[in-house]
Amino acid sequence: MTRLESFGQTWEPTLVDRFGVALSARAVHRHASPSGQRVADLGCGYQATLARTFAGDARQVTLVDVSLADDLKRLENVTVIEGQLPEALAGVDTASFDLVLCLSVLEHVWEPDRLLGEIHRILVPGGTALLNVPTWLGKWFLELAAFRLGVSPAEEMDDHKRYYDPRDLWPLLVAAGFKPSAVQCRRHKFGLNTFAVCRKSGAGAEHGRR
Repeated sequence: MTRLESFGQTWEPTLVDRFGVALSARAVHRHASPSGQRVADLGCGYQATLARTFAGDARQVTLVDVSLADDLKRLENVTVIEGQLPEALAGVDTASFDLVLCLSVLEHVWEPDRLLGEIHRILVPGGTALLNVPTWLGKWFLELAAFRLGVSPAEEMDDHKRYYDPRDLWPLLVAAGFKPSAVQCRRHKFGLNTFAVCRKSGAGAEHGRR
């Protein structure tokens, strides 16, 4: 099924959702500074909550999701791309971003290898990609919160295609073109998520599988 709405488009994020976003934001700022960088936030959500916190400091921000709030389209240094991932990245130039964020997105994608290949392609040599995905342990807690307790949107959980422990995500990152020496992949958020820091090798590096 094709996703028709962005995260938070027709509903207000719950306390659980906001807490998760806050933890992801801390992890992003711990590993990379968006200041002065060309940043792409893939699957940023309807309000692009995280990107709004650094849009004023970044050199340029590109937001990609199915649908995005109208006011984001009027920000001076923001480019908006509305569409499905990874297809929406087809028109993005190769090696055009210093930092790519893909937070709580890969689990919603049918072809994660294609999306990871696109992330590698659009990064400049030396650029950084930061990814967050729920683990298999996280699956139990997410479904408990959504299906039984009703404190997070059930629609989001029903849109999940798979879950990723570090050993699941790491091979996909390497297959996409990131060298093992340039990939850090660990659990965070109390073991409920996997967080990956990937740096694209310098000039002359091979692109990942397309």
